[in-house]
Amino acid sequence: MNHMDYLLRPATLDDLDVIEEFSRAATFSIRTLKPDRARLAARIERSLKAFAGAEPPNGDELYHFVLEDLQAGRVVGTSGIVASAASNGRFYCYRNEFLVHGSEELGITNREHTLRLCEDLSGHTLLSSFYIEPEYSDTLAPQLLSRGRLLFIRNYPHLFAERIGAENPGLCDDEGNSPVWDALGHRFFKMPFPEAEQRTGGRSKSYIAELMPRNPVYVSLLAKDAQWAMGQLHPDGELPFGILVAEGFDVDSYVDIFDGGPIAEARVAMLRSVVSAQDVALRSGVGATGEACMVANLERAGFRATLARGEFLDDNLQLNGSTIAHLGLAAGAKACAVRLD
Repeated sequence: MNHMDYLLRPATLDDLDVIEEFSRAATFSIRTLKPDRARLAARIERSLKAFAGAEPPNGDELYHFVLEDLQAGRVVGTSGIVASAASNGRFYCYRNEFLVHGSEELGITNREHTLRLCEDLSGHTLLSSFYIEPEYSDTLAPQLLSRGRLLFIRNYPHLFAERIGAENPGLCDDEGNSPVWDALGHRFFKMPFPEAEQRTGGRSKSYIAELMPRNPVYVSLLAKDAQWAMGQLHPDGELPFGILVAEGFDVDSYVDIFDGGPIAEARVAMLRSVVSAQDVALRSGVGATGEACMVANLERAGFRATLARGEFLDDNLQLNGSTIAHLGLAAGAKACAVRLD
């Protein structure tokens, strides 16, 4: 499966069935897609309102995308953007810190890894809800599903924060048991990890700050399996995580307060896709040759992004006419494009 006929677009209620299937197929790696049809429908409706831009932005918007395989004629993936983390409150996570203790008399110096509960990511834009059917993992489709969102953010910066984050799943077993939760969170919440995930529904609840310790937590005092799992990634998260790392996200500064998974964070303006994107005028005429690229139109409600091969000529990009049509555009229209390695 090596074709490039994919289309990233806003989700509609017609996609509800397949998004519900994705939510059931996903493991613990997608916190924002629970298999609840009514909630998923409400999420799509909320997204459509955000794309339409009928109301002034207030940070509470979310944007939900789906990825179509145009050759197969079906939706094969989904992803999203949350305009502002905890827009009505605070987003809690742990910040990795290191403290040095030493005794000159004994000649001993210790460097201790600690976790400090913080609200640093409150107000950040968040990438969320990434899922793609496994058979597409080795294609370019995941690149479009993840990075295409960044082109939308790049085209509408006033809708989003200057800094961006992305939660990534930490280690847990098939039943949802997390070593980090068992060693740390469970001591304060007195409930299993899956139940805590279900009841909180996010990282912005006030009782997180009320129950979790504000003093630094010394990682060396936790159980050995929790120490090893801290900052480690669930295997199901490796694909989207790798794309974030390649984009230039910092993945070492923050971890999730529940399962210890790494939280990626960056300045939007420094991300690879944003830095290298250029506005172009589309020209029709190139065939299957040329540079591999990701191209998006400049529309909001009618956002479309696709993969293509094209020829960059100054401020013009020559594409196959069918590719231009996939974007809902005609030759001569403006778009933005990023070269792919």
